[in-house]
Amino acid sequence: MNAFVIDAFEFCRTNSKRDGVTPVAEMERLAKDCADDGGDVRWTAEGGTSKQGYPQMRLGVAGTVHLNCQRCLTPFAYEMDSSTLLMLGESDAEADEIEELIDDESIDVIVGTRSMNLMDLIEDEALLALPQSPRHEVCPDTALLDKLKTEKPSPFAALKDLKK
Repeated sequence: MNAFVIDAFEFCRTNSKRDGVTPVAEMERLAKDCADDGGDVRWTAEGGTSKQGYPQMRLGVAGTVHLNCQRCLTPFAYEMDSSTLLMLGESDAEADEIEELIDDESIDVIVGTRSMNLMDLIEDEALLALPQSPRHEVCPDTALLDKLKTEKPSPFAALKDLKK
């Protein structure tokens, strides 16, 4: 994956905005979680400052990736669309302080750097947008699943027959 290095604090201070499209094949960690490396991820990154004066960045990812259904084990297209707000601290201690001060579970606080790879943040957001247990709404071919669900006689039924 191509590195897109930014000064995270300058990016936020100047209210910068970047967007683009990156193939799943270029996102190594994301490609490992997908059924194949087809598809693209559209992304946006917008810098700014919070009400409290802290640097913040809004990241958004959208696109279609191919995942393996955990129910029928066949690939399917998953449409992801996710956005998150990150606040930046200059150290672990400052990040912890900010997190305690804002007390908002919907905002993630991270340690920013003057040489941060934006594509790593984008890939992290894409990974977080994937479902924990991907599956079809309705599996197209349930023959394999039905074969697993066939009723087997209870071992206790055999014991009951012996008792007679």
